Amino acid sequence: MKATATAVPFKKSPSSEWTRERLASLSKEELNNLHANAQRLGEAELATLCEEVLKDRPRRGPASSGAGGRGKTRQKLLPRSRAFGARGVWLQDARTSWSGIRKTDGAVVMALWQAAVQTADGACSCLLWAPNVDGSRPWSDTVGGRERLEHCKTALERGTAEGLLVHGDALEGRLPEDRARSVLGIDADTVIQFRVEMRGAEYWASWGKKAAKTAKAE
Repeated sequence: MKATATAVPFKKSPSSEWTRERLASLSKEELNNLHANAQRLGEAELATLCEEVLKDRPRRGPASSGAGGRGKTRQKLLPRSRAFGARGVWLQDARTSWSGIRKTDGAVVMALWQAAVQTADGACSCLLWAPNVDGSRPWSDTVGGRERLEHCKTALERGTAEGLLVHGDALEGRLPEDRARSVLGIDADTVIQFRVEMRGAEYWASWGKKAAKTAKAE
């Protein structure tokens, strides 16, 4: 369910993307999250289909994917606020916040869109924040975007931060932090330790071989 460059815009009928069979393969928690997103975005057809599948769930259970491990992993996707709470972080605003600071030790914890992670030669990176140049990233100027910028600066000073991977389907032409076709949840079992680095005016998360070599050189 990863986003692709050819993703169909959300305004298109969800029945072409979300079939009953596809919904039946989701966990109950994923279905509830998708149902809430569909209601919030006014997608009545998708919301109704989610409700129908949820009603059938007690009798039939989720459809088998043929891979037991994969189904088990899906059960561990949590809503953003709960995933941050599990790391000891209380978000400033559950609707707009994509990062927070743990009061017990001052550590910065950020949500990273899983499909936006870039890999090369064993190193991983993910764009955290970039300026809104000529209207290219309007989210950066919102309350949530400005909060993310301050947390990037704090993490840069501290040297490290923690990352939580958000799974879902992106909406073409929009940043997932602003609006996504669907947000399935955060992988509760994966916590990334990364460094924040500046690339021009942009803030990037970096981990893996490249980040390790940079830290050693310093």
